[in-house]
Amino acid sequence: MTWQLRVDKTLCGATGMCAALTPELFELRDAYAEPVRSEIEPDELALDAADQCPMQAILVTENGKEIGPRP
Repeated sequence: MTWQLRVDKTLCGATGMCAALTPELFELRDAYAEPVRSEIEPDELALDAADQCPMQAILVTENGKEIGPRP
């Protein structure tokens, strides 16, 4: 089982919060954050980063179902 990470560049404000919280999962490239890898093993930190994103630009999915950010 893997999770997919995506950053919506139309929403990303490049605050760097995700990269600061989880540098192993996200990095700043140009004017946007991007996942280091698009597929990861399940990791609670990915959900934490999605929850903490002030722009709600991070999407975490599993088998096509959105699991982050959490409501």
